[in-house]
Amino acid sequence: MTYIVAKEPSQPALSVVPVEMIERRIFIQRGHKVMIDTNLAELYRVPAFRLNEAVKRNKRRFPADFMFRLTKKEALSLTSHFAMSNGRGGRRTLPYAFTEHGVVMLSSVLNSERAVQMNILIVRAFVKLREMLGTHKDLARKIEDLDRKQKEHGQQLGAVYSIVKQLISPPAKPKRRIGFTPVETKEVR
Repeated sequence: MTYIVAKEPSQPALSVVPVEMIERRIFIQRGHKVMIDTNLAELYRVPAFRLNEAVKRNKRRFPADFMFRLTKKEALSLTSHFAMSNGRGGRRTLPYAFTEHGVVMLSSVLNSERAVQMNILIVRAFVKLREMLGTHKDLARKIEDLDRKQKEHGQQLGAVYSIVKQLISPPAKPKRRIGFTPVETKEVR
């Protein structure tokens, strides 16, 4: 497990946060890597309604490519990833999703030291995921190339196998003898 220490040399140490903990909270929605407001609030150690309140006060800083509200269907698809209200309390609104740029903008809205340090960690996690995706694309391309070559070799080996099989297998019917064959004559008495 990899850890990122939320600390600059001149800053007091905050907490040690496992990178995997941040990476597990990054989802793909509408073709963007995003983090949900409740997960960000948990990392920043602020209530989610306070985070959303600060965002609403600074709505101009969060265009659609920085932040968007999830649809009911999108929110339901994420129920396995984060806790949803059971209907008797808790969240009554659909969650916001913040892109990498939206997370960076949060540092200008939330002025705590924890928020600034967590933003640095979250951006590093986004960058690490981007690098991993690039590596995976290269690996996927190489696997496709190997698969294509394997199919080509398989076809070539199949052709060689059928030719060798024809050469090795005995002929289907016996060969006819070439030349004169005497006819048996009956003796006459």
